[in-house]
Amino acid sequence: MSASRTERLLNLLLALLNTKYGLSRAVLREKVYHDDDSNDAAFGRMFERDKTELRSFGFEIETIAEAGLSADDPATTRYRIGKESNRLPDVHLTPAEGTVLVLAAMLWERSALGGAAASALRKLQASGDLGEVELPAGVQPRIKPAGPSFEAIVNALNARHPVSFGYRAASTGLEERRRVEPWGLGSRFGQWYLVGFDRARGAKRFFRLSRMTTAVQLETRDSYELPAGFDARKELDGLAELPQQDAILEVAAGRLLGLRKRSVPVPGRTPAQSGQDVLAVPFRDSELFAEELASYGPHVRVVEPAELRTAVVRRLEAAEAAISRPALPVEFPAASSRARKRTSEDQLSRMLQLVPFLVHNQGLPIQEVADRFGISRKELIADLQILICSGLPEGYPDDLFDIDWEDEHVYIHEHLELNRPVRFSEEEASALLTGLATLGNLPAQAGLSGDEQASALESVTVKLAGAAGEAGRVAASFAAPPVEAAEAGFFETVTAAIKDGRQLALRYFSPQRDAVSERDVDPLRLYSQDNTWYFEAYCHSKAAVRNFRLDRIEELVPNGNTVSTPASAETSVPVKLYTPSDDDVVVVLQLSGQGAHLADDYYAERTAELPDGGLLAEVRFGSVDWLPMFIAQHGGAARILEPAVLAESSAAWVRAALGQYRA
Repeated sequence: MSASRTERLLNLLLALLNTKYGLSRAVLREKVYHDDDSNDAAFGRMFERDKTELRSFGFEIETIAEAGLSADDPATTRYRIGKESNRLPDVHLTPAEGTVLVLAAMLWERSALGGAAASALRKLQASGDLGEVELPAGVQPRIKPAGPSFEAIVNALNARHPVSFGYRAASTGLEERRRVEPWGLGSRFGQWYLVGFDRARGAKRFFRLSRMTTAVQLETRDSYELPAGFDARKELDGLAELPQQDAILEVAAGRLLGLRKRSVPVPGRTPAQSGQDVLAVPFRDSELFAEELASYGPHVRVVEPAELRTAVVRRLEAAEAAISRPALPVEFPAASSRARKRTSEDQLSRMLQLVPFLVHNQGLPIQEVADRFGISRKELIADLQILICSGLPEGYPDDLFDIDWEDEHVYIHEHLELNRPVRFSEEEASALLTGLATLGNLPAQAGLSGDEQASALESVTVKLAGAAGEAGRVAASFAAPPVEAAEAGFFETVTAAIKDGRQLALRYFSPQRDAVSERDVDPLRLYSQDNTWYFEAYCHSKAAVRNFRLDRIEELVPNGNTVSTPASAETSVPVKLYTPSDDDVVVVLQLSGQGAHLADDYYAERTAELPDGGLLAEVRFGSVDWLPMFIAQHGGAARILEPAVLAESSAAWVRAALGQYRA
């Protein structure tokens, strides 16, 4: 990233903020740009680009003309920014409001909205309006965005650019190219949907993100406007769920216990091979059910309907095609990182948060400040070094930032009118306001009563909507999953055990092992990924922390013992569906562009970008028995490169599954 450009933009902002009567272009050229060499046209283009950049941060640049002269004359026009321009209004929060707000921000675990939520919280902390909120262990819902398509559509929504993508229609099963103006994103029935204007059809349409067959492309040369009063939540409330159908399946005898629990036998139907049972299983969405059935490999064969059978075969054939290609060499760079390349705009945006944060949090250790902003210590020091070299045009000592970090604690003594954070961006406002709306369906958390939580949610939503202003309007374009406390009996049993510090005994079905086990566990935390609820616990039989899905628990009761390790917020953050151990197997995956998000989903330790937009990912797995299921399920989005024995077993699994249909 260009430190010189960051410094120039920062100095221009400071100059325009700290002038009462405005500064002419000639003064700015000499004092801020120190430009004597370029011609007038080149300087003019640079100046206009920089003004546009500052406007993108929300700063209104005023132009002042001499009496009787045109404001279009660059020789006589002066420029300034009002001191209150784009300042975040005061948002005074009670402890209860702060608690529910942090819970709302934590919903977006990863994704563009996750970073936006964290950024919005830092702004509130930087303004002194949000103190430290300590969340006790307990219920922590999470929203899991739907892969790379989600990120691209969020970016398109914020920039108001149309998008194009390949899409497999549910009605015909055919793949087409669609051009859409994105109006909103939301989740219903366990799936994410894009609501938008289909330009080819000239009408509003709903698109399921899981049916997108290519990467989403932003058409940056085009733009559109959101319809007035658009509300994604209301739009999705009117979306009808797909009708229920019955799948006729041939299932290996004694296998797939979880699938069998949802099935009924089909009298009078004879399986094609001995050792199989014919079962009817209800389903609604063929693509979603096909993902599950493909993972079962040779243990299941779809007889009908034809649409479901085709969807399963398509996934298996894509997996076979991927594993049949020549294997790539496994090479990871010395420092493996998939972070987006930082730009001077990123750095300036961070500095506009960093200065007020330091003003209201004097004396924090330098590493803690870096951690709060999600950057390295080296990056933070680079920011601070630019800041202490920046200031007002005259450049006297009192006209520069005064920041000290020599004793490993950061103090700021001169802030040059940047002591208040800038307003929320549309992304930041959307992340917080959508998160608050989502919490409304959950039982009371973090020590609050039901009435306290409802009151805090209502009041903090009003305060944030007021502070967000126009930026809050786009929040109506997002509708998170209606998270509710599923499996209510188990939910209440776990929350009570966490509160009382009591052990639980459970009978648990594992689809990977296709078996039921009995365990004694110390519950640590309940959390969700969209509508799927898990509880994290120390498992005494495994002598390790494990995660259990509530909908796979067959029995759960207190066993009368006290937990060996009480739950706490510190030991249960961050949320992870997998806890590493010394017995893990390290697996190298090759992921396609559409499957690259799996590196995040499975907490890849190292990654390397591939020329086709995919990734090499090194992932640790506690159990590898289910990896053939994983490869078949993702239909060509992933293949195993190492260890070779796992690659071979996965290939055999996929080919055996396909053999049933080809026979």
